[in-house]
Amino acid sequence: MAVILFEAPPTARPARHALVTRAASRTAVLLAGTAGFALAFVAAYLLFVRTEAGRSVENGVVRSAQSAGSTVSWAQPLADLDLVVVLGGVAVLLVVISLLRRRFALGVTALILLAAPLVVAQLLKLYVLDRPSTGDRLGVAAHNSFPSGHVSAAMAVLLALAIVLPRRFRLQVLVAGGVGVAWVAAAAVALGWHRLSDTVGGCLLVAAVTCAGAAVVSARRPDGDRVPLVPVLCGLLAPPALVLAGFAVLATATSGAAQFVAAMVLAALSAMAVVLLLTGPLRRVAFDPAESRIRLSAPAPLTRCR
Repeated sequence: MAVILFEAPPTARPARHALVTRAASRTAVLLAGTAGFALAFVAAYLLFVRTEAGRSVENGVVRSAQSAGSTVSWAQPLADLDLVVVLGGVAVLLVVISLLRRRFALGVTALILLAAPLVVAQLLKLYVLDRPSTGDRLGVAAHNSFPSGHVSAAMAVLLALAIVLPRRFRLQVLVAGGVGVAWVAAAAVALGWHRLSDTVGGCLLVAAVTCAGAAVVSARRPDGDRVPLVPVLCGLLAPPALVLAGFAVLATATSGAAQFVAAMVLAALSAMAVVLLLTGPLRRVAFDPAESRIRLSAPAPLTRCR
């Protein structure tokens, strides 16, 4: 008996299931992340820089770092780096990757998101934010160092590379690169260059600017109309909670040595935590304008007739 195969007419397609849910809004999650990281940045500045207790404990960390000397040799490679040369090399690398991928517009986006948070960080540090004097008489510099330029640069480099590389590698790049950012944060504290709040503030500022840029990109493309409550609340509340937890832990350390170790560990853990908080909102954002979001409909099923 012959078997004849033919395509079913369009009217023969089954109706959509009534329980299919609407797509969740990536833009809402990104906006919540932007607000959460920005609030955490403000909280870190107010708690660590503007309060007497915060300045006192962090000055103790700086004194311990200055007396540590050669015991932090693991952090010395950071001191040997020329930040301007590194940033220039990364900018060239971003352009090369975008040209090799034939995604020049994506390279421009990555360069903008590399430079924008660094410019904002320097403007805030030099012209907007200040550090009140605590009357410290033990040689601790009183000039404002919030947020850290080195940690901001490390964070911005990581996110720019994660954007310009193929999206399927973004999660792996962020997780692996987060370890490098954590090392830079801990090393900046160990060398006595920065306080814990400076490193946390650098990470939070870059995260907020990147989330804002990603929200602009996401809003220009088709998105869902359902606001996912749990990711939005996580984006709003998790970064401030991270700052509060770090302040509480550092305040419990009583001796200078304990404060020094706690600040280094907290700097590394906080940097890694900020990177991990970013992986969710950024994982599915299509920064490449050439990346098509049109899904081809599946071919009509074949109906068998005997």
